[in-house]
Amino acid sequence: MRKILGIGAALVMFAANTLSAETRPVVVELFTSQGCSSCPPADAFMHKLAARDDVIALALHVDYWDYIGWKDVFGSRANTERQHAYARTAGRRSVYTPQMIIAGQDDVVGNHPMDVADLVKVHAARAPEVDLKISRSGTTLAISATARRALGNPATVQLVRYLPKETVKVTRGENAGKTLSYSNIVSEWTVLGTWDGRSAYKVTTAVRGAQPVVVIVQRAGHGPILAAARLR
Repeated sequence: MRKILGIGAALVMFAANTLSAETRPVVVELFTSQGCSSCPPADAFMHKLAARDDVIALALHVDYWDYIGWKDVFGSRANTERQHAYARTAGRRSVYTPQMIIAGQDDVVGNHPMDVADLVKVHAARAPEVDLKISRSGTTLAISATARRALGNPATVQLVRYLPKETVKVTRGENAGKTLSYSNIVSEWTVLGTWDGRSAYKVTTAVRGAQPVVVIVQRAGHGPILAAARLR
């Protein structure tokens, strides 16, 4: 088993390893919970990931640890269901926190920065399958996607909104007495439609409020993420 580096040293090495990555962003989903004593280091790591242009970091707070004394104020059954769907796709029988899913494919313990760095670097270097562009004018978001090659299987186009940063004082449960800071907390995850990739995908949809906007094109059935774009 790889030796776990101190979180500070590991973060420095993470930055060095990914400095030369393409600007095409890699989606990193963190499944976390305020009721999980192992999660704060992964939540802290998310601050570094959230600041990067070559990574779209998304924190999905689950609700299955709520029963042990503290209800996660950002917890969502939909996030839990997404994590379980990833597990079923990968043939895993269980889920855990903190877990990161990289590019919709690889899973890694969320407080292992160097493992995350390695996977981000691998996915950033791969040739894109889809060219994706998004733009916003007022409350209207325009999405345009073109497949570089036949997709084979359909893809889902998803709209994600998130809170850039929030702080919570936890008074009960495993993290009682801690004040925890979070980045990129998913507040909305909406499927806009299914796309077969045969012709260009062009859609406009309404978006309101100041929260950043992310569009993700992902192979149907919680498969690999083919493209992602963000407007902060």
